[in-house]
Amino acid sequence: MPIKQVFQSGGRPVKVWTDELEASARQQLANISKLPFIHRHVAAMPDVHTGIGATIGSVIATRKAIIPAAVGVDIGCGMAAVRTSLSANDIDEKSLKKVFDQISRDVPVGRDQHREDRALVSAAQPFEAPLTAITQKHPQLLSAFSKNPSRWVNQMGTLGGGNHFIEVCLDESSQVWVMLHSGSRGIGNVIGHYFIELARRDMERHFIQLPDRDLAYFPEGTEYFEDYVEAVSWAQGYARENRDQMMSLVLAALRRHLAAFDITTAVVNCHHNYVARENHYHENVWVTRKGAIRAREGDLGIIPGSMGVKSYIVRGKGNPESFCSCAHGAGRRMSRTQAERQFTEADMVKQTEGVICRKDKGVIDEIPGAYKDIDTVMENQSDLVEVVHTLKQVVCVKG
Repeated sequence: MPIKQVFQSGGRPVKVWTDELEASARQQLANISKLPFIHRHVAAMPDVHTGIGATIGSVIATRKAIIPAAVGVDIGCGMAAVRTSLSANDIDEKSLKKVFDQISRDVPVGRDQHREDRALVSAAQPFEAPLTAITQKHPQLLSAFSKNPSRWVNQMGTLGGGNHFIEVCLDESSQVWVMLHSGSRGIGNVIGHYFIELARRDMERHFIQLPDRDLAYFPEGTEYFEDYVEAVSWAQGYARENRDQMMSLVLAALRRHLAAFDITTAVVNCHHNYVARENHYHENVWVTRKGAIRAREGDLGIIPGSMGVKSYIVRGKGNPESFCSCAHGAGRRMSRTQAERQFTEADMVKQTEGVICRKDKGVIDEIPGAYKDIDTVMENQSDLVEVVHTLKQVVCVKG
């Protein structure tokens, strides 16, 4: 399906892959489009909704500048999924409840982290030297970790909170998949906030007026640009390894309670909050995907629904108008506070029927009804991706 709408508000065009665009998100997209270094246009994916400064579900190509707040503070947040040789015949409610409990024991969630005697030190070691180099330039980066300097080590292989999750799913042929969603945890958050504040101070020091202070940026060649690129690249690598380590823990949990199995599809691991150097329209630019995944021709990606509906493994079509990108999920249609006001525990039980998961008031903000319809999102990006597999969860562990 083609682009749904295009608008221009004194800057570059904004191309939108949905008819559902709230006024606040439209204003954020307009603000971004007015920045002097925007390349060609701004792309808004079908799950677009209001964020902080930059819109979630936006793809921003920039010439010789990066906006740290557009990358965000959950740097490298993304998805991982793997298909197993298990089928629906190999699982039942009793075994899946054991799997749910085992995952809950083995993978720390929320603000929890691995104990010192269970920390995945060998997985974290390759990240130690480059992090040390970064913090030697910016010792303030780890000030938040001064009471526990090993926190980033202990958080390797942990889920975090919010909308992060681990799921066991069945595909259209009843094969079992494992899928999870997480990012760079506390250390990525520290890096993100630190450089966002540095960018704001730079704008103030140079008297640069912005439509939104959260669009503060680093131009190439300035004091902090290369430092930010180095730090954000480190956090993106940490996020990817964090998902890989969690996947190993989850597969081990399955092996304890289910029949022996093989991996029949290699792990699909993709960021959806990140920045990368790419070539678009014959020019090398920085592409920030804030709630969007790369969908070059042939790229495999993961587009999750909410915790009671379908998710998708997709293959990119390489559409240049989206800067070879697509949606990263269903996208919220209401805030967490609105969801908590509108829905009850009874609604959660009904909307997650058939899924082994928490159904208490502590997760009502993640109820499926708080999200956009995933089928509509997929219809609106038929020119960006094709569906390879359709997944439905049977177990969901929330952060």
